[in-house]
Amino acid sequence: MAVDDAKYQLGTPENKAFLDAARDNLLNFGTRFPAPDGSSYWLGDDGTPWKDRNRATWITCRMTHVYCLGAFVGFPGAEELVDAGLKGLKGALHDDVNDGWYPEITPEGGYTPTKQCYAHAFVLLASSSATLLGRPGAAELLDHAKQVFLDKFWDDEIGLSVDTWNTEFTELDPYRGLNANMHSVEAFLAVADVTGEEEWRTRAGRIIDHVLGWARSNNWRIPEHFHADWSLDLECNREKPDDQFKPYGATPGHGIEWARLITQWATSTYPNDPATAAPYIEAAEHLFNRAVEDAWNADGAPGIVYTTDWDGKPVVHDRMHWTLAEGINTASTLARVTGKESYAKWYATFLEYADSTVMDHVNGSWFHQLDRANQPIGTVWPGKSDLYHATQSMMIPLRDPSLSIAPAAKKQG
Repeated sequence: MAVDDAKYQLGTPENKAFLDAARDNLLNFGTRFPAPDGSSYWLGDDGTPWKDRNRATWITCRMTHVYCLGAFVGFPGAEELVDAGLKGLKGALHDDVNDGWYPEITPEGGYTPTKQCYAHAFVLLASSSATLLGRPGAAELLDHAKQVFLDKFWDDEIGLSVDTWNTEFTELDPYRGLNANMHSVEAFLAVADVTGEEEWRTRAGRIIDHVLGWARSNNWRIPEHFHADWSLDLECNREKPDDQFKPYGATPGHGIEWARLITQWATSTYPNDPATAAPYIEAAEHLFNRAVEDAWNADGAPGIVYTTDWDGKPVVHDRMHWTLAEGINTASTLARVTGKESYAKWYATFLEYADSTVMDHVNGSWFHQLDRANQPIGTVWPGKSDLYHATQSMMIPLRDPSLSIAPAAKKQG
């Protein structure tokens, strides 16, 4: 397979056919996710649910959102799967005593402690997508999720989201992080697009302005971790560099993902004012280019390394599937928004690598983690937990980059 194959070239009929087929492969893979209570099982290597694992709110939200996307493109049975996910979010995953959503529930019927911004951002995303789809109870769930988020996680004084409470919402952890804020931006843009409530887009812009300030002063490598006063904690988890959610150092995949979200925000906020949008798009280009310069083929093999130190040298060489998915998304977005051929080339490069190395053409879906030799491993991400990053990357390149993916899919099919 060559990178110049038409199926990897943005804008060709062959590319659309390839993306649509890969999307449907993913949607077929994930249909066994719902537990009887509606929460999502973690899926194994062949899509078999791992019923002995905890069932997470964020995975349930992602699967609900993905099958909303499936419904908009006519995937059979998608609405019923969305309704199953909504059942879990309205029921077993919700804390009826303290409000908000548990991070996870256990196979035995218990729950894990804390209340996490990350999970609540995904409740916003899933409920907004389901509201757009018109599923029963979705609009009420969205209204509830908006209120909880604004009451507990949004710090309006500074314009950023806090990270983690205890289960009772009485003690706020001093850790502050950008992973939750990145998904806050994604969710806020979706809420704005679905409801027309532009204050959510404004909140997303406030987060983005902070992030760009930190990135500019750090050679476009985004700091991830902070203390309670939002001072940088650049040494966080140095002793546990491959942490699932708080890895040490820079995460190039996040730089890439932020670049797309910033471009989406700028083009949707200033659709008729390209001069005002331009500095944000230029900043997004800096983030993308820094990330791929640091992380792609950094050790003599294709793939995006998981993390680097603050000089751009790889720390964790494993390749996570989501970083590649976001590379596909952002390269296509920047190619379309800027018209620059370099991004179209990156898109083709990433897509060929996905097809040849990351997509599992035997058991379906994508390998979620590869080692530096591009062999599948499962030390951080065993199995194939959910479909969110991969499915979006097969849909975003074909649709309006200024719109959140659910409204874009509804608009264009």
